[in-house]
Amino acid sequence: MTIRGSNIVLGVTGSIAAYKAADLASKLAQAEAFVDVIMTRSAMEFVTPLTFSSLTHRGVARELFDPDADVCVEHVALARRAEVVVIAPATANVIGKIAHGLADDMLTTTVLATEAPLVVVPAMDGNMFDNPATQKNLEILLDRGASIVGPKTGYLASGLIGVGRLADTQEIIGALKTILGRQGDLVGRRIVVTAGGTQEPIDPVRVITNRSSGKMGYALAESARDRGASVTLISASTSIASPVGVDLVEVATAKEMASAVGVAVRQADALIMAAAVADFQSKEPSSSKIKKNGATLSIDLTRTPDILAETSADCVRVGFAAESEDLAENARKKLKSKRLDLIVANDITSTDAGFSSENNRVVILDPEGGEDQLPLMSKYECATKILDRVERLISKRN
Repeated sequence: MTIRGSNIVLGVTGSIAAYKAADLASKLAQAEAFVDVIMTRSAMEFVTPLTFSSLTHRGVARELFDPDADVCVEHVALARRAEVVVIAPATANVIGKIAHGLADDMLTTTVLATEAPLVVVPAMDGNMFDNPATQKNLEILLDRGASIVGPKTGYLASGLIGVGRLADTQEIIGALKTILGRQGDLVGRRIVVTAGGTQEPIDPVRVITNRSSGKMGYALAESARDRGASVTLISASTSIASPVGVDLVEVATAKEMASAVGVAVRQADALIMAAAVADFQSKEPSSSKIKKNGATLSIDLTRTPDILAETSADCVRVGFAAESEDLAENARKKLKSKRLDLIVANDITSTDAGFSSENNRVVILDPEGGEDQLPLMSKYECATKILDRVERLISKRN
């Protein structure tokens, strides 16, 4: 299940971080979720209900017994409709109440009445999060299966620096996607994805690398997570935030990536090599910076490990081919030589897709001679199409 079309209850409590909940509501609505907001009385001291109703195009629940509500027992209706309940921000007070089963307002009563997964996103001022009472209450919620997102360390409303800042919107959405993915078609599957361009050192300053941003690999990891898979992302990219709910393994060189892949694929259902692995490495990297002592510089290069060709794991194996000419022909040669189940080819000369772009245009080739040409689409949409094929291959094998 994805965010789109999901019924999400967003609880907003009395914290200065309540204004950030408006951004969360907006992003969820833009993703076409049905967002029902419940505000506590304290929350309305910081943000008005009109803000949330304007963003979600739905009513805002406030009072437990509201004669003007659409349904006579609104907390029960919201509790039954919810596919996930997220409280952001969650104050220490509300965390304590739901931990101990109190139900004295619309939000806490809805939480008590629902069977939907609960996501708690704490936000509070200095020392309150670290207080033993708050920690015990969070422990109780974790034991009951709730998910806790954040908080972060930074400047707080009082001016103190400490733990208590609300988690970022994208981190919260990542947690929601992970939970909703528990009903996806890749539940119980283990997917290993590689991403980014490896870096082969010449000296302590210089490296041999390529233009890969890692965005396609990260999109594959996120899409697999959203479909319920357990995902290991082996990344040579340092410029993209780690996806929530994904096991991230950071590497730099092709050798390090090969080692990480060898460990990760032992129990994997699929390996998707989206990384752009450098083909060559310095034969003898210098331990000190090479000085400019002439007009030219010669470096002896040697081949890096061919990770896909050398990986013999019994799982679905997907490769990528970045080509500048004879796209399908060159990709099919790699498909055969590396004994792959699929290869995804893209034209690196394209100006509207590929390296660093948010979009991609690819051709998916299989050993039976099939060629599926995908039009220009976002890398996440492209990842979804690739995973559709991977899911079918995994199911066929099992």
